Amino acid sequence: MLSTQLLHREWTAFRRPGRLIALAVAAFIVIAMGLVFTSTVDCGDPCPVAPTAADGSIVNDQFWFHHRDLGPNGVITVRMTSMTGTITYPPPNHDQIVSGLVPWAKAGIIIKDGVRQGSSYAALMMTGHHGVRMQDGYRHDIAGSAGGLSPGSPRWLRLTRSGDTIAGAESTDGRSWQTVGTVRLAGLPETVQAGLFATSPGDLTLREVGLGGAIEEVRFTQATGVFDHVEVTGDRNVAGASGGKWRSEAVGGMNHTDWEKYHTASGTVEKDGVISVSGTGDIGPSEGGMTVTTALFGLVIALIIVLVVAARFGARSGTPASRPVLAARAVVAGGAIFVAGLIAVGVAVTLGLAILTGKGVNLQPLSPVTGARVVIGLATVLALCGVLAYGIGVLLRRGWAAILLALALVAVPYTVAALPLLPDTVAQWLLRLTPAAGFAVQQTALEYPQVTAHYAPSAGYYPLPGWAGFAVLCAYTLAVLWPAAKRTPAGPPANWR
Repeated sequence: MLSTQLLHREWTAFRRPGRLIALAVAAFIVIAMGLVFTSTVDCGDPCPVAPTAADGSIVNDQFWFHHRDLGPNGVITVRMTSMTGTITYPPPNHDQIVSGLVPWAKAGIIIKDGVRQGSSYAALMMTGHHGVRMQDGYRHDIAGSAGGLSPGSPRWLRLTRSGDTIAGAESTDGRSWQTVGTVRLAGLPETVQAGLFATSPGDLTLREVGLGGAIEEVRFTQATGVFDHVEVTGDRNVAGASGGKWRSEAVGGMNHTDWEKYHTASGTVEKDGVISVSGTGDIGPSEGGMTVTTALFGLVIALIIVLVVAARFGARSGTPASRPVLAARAVVAGGAIFVAGLIAVGVAVTLGLAILTGKGVNLQPLSPVTGARVVIGLATVLALCGVLAYGIGVLLRRGWAAILLALALVAVPYTVAALPLLPDTVAQWLLRLTPAAGFAVQQTALEYPQVTAHYAPSAGYYPLPGWAGFAVLCAYTLAVLWPAAKRTPAGPPANWR
């Protein structure tokens, strides 16, 4: 066990003005660049307000809704005979369209707490490529039967409300029903809206840039569902004079883009008992909204400074050290970097998010626990990166070589993976196999199977969860410190006091 006397001595040796100034500069850069970047964010005046769910998370909630009132107990049943769609043609032919459905285009039936964006709902639907699904709460997705549908092979859909409980079922003939799922929507009012809907998220394509990296491009799409045998039964005790009257409207903005103005507007068409509903948008979680990493723009520069300081410290002080002294120096260097990182990241995140909130910028919610995890986790990762660089310096005994190797192992993978420079698969493997994997502790964005998005490091998605990335960094640090310790004597030098 390291003595207090030994740690104090090594701290006295470590705290040279040059090292402390370098760590202070690193902390200042993180704070200053975070404040500058967040201060220059311009989302308009005023910033557009994104829909939020009951938990405060930003969601997508845009679709065409043909609906009527439904009381505390009731059933809506439809037969769906067709689902078609259109997708804008890739450039340069922007004025052309092709027929087709994106994988998560949706059309079906929905029960919703009014027409407010972000209000609770449960929906049973056909999708473009994923068969029947039941979704609720913007995050939850239950798979039903696979396959598509056609006039010769229709699909019957049914939602049953019993208070706060919504049950979804499907059938191929309208007689034999199979339950897809049952959900509870706490706090539903006595009267809700039930009806038909259609929506279609943008078609995500990737354009190659750099050395094989990719940036996202989104094409406009639209979906149309065709229904008949529409029946609403059950409790008719609904508030208002329009209890049984159908209404048709957009939830969220629609029919405002040039595409919809000059091509095909979303809406509802009724003829001879057949109802066609066309819509665009999505219902589900949103990857939009800025995250905590927005305020950490200067982190990579601070990382480079930390690696240089720690590698030079190891190369200059490691050669004559005993194992206890080697360990004490690693603890002192790591502790100093941890404190500097904790102050830098904590201040940058706190002030940066406060600036963005004051501007009205849409932010993904950050709980105190998650915020603490990001701040403490990043400070710990910076400290471990410093200890790793220190160990490399002890092993190589040459400052320039240790600096180059530390930068190649940590800073270069972290930087190139964060930029759309390399192919996504290469960037993902870099963040699996190098010490830069540890920076996964800062990820707050979530990946949803039912949402088509660019889940790549350049978009803020790490291939490993935070704990696994941290474990990779720890393994590298131990792999360097162990041989460094083996090369030094077990006890203190003879002249040590």
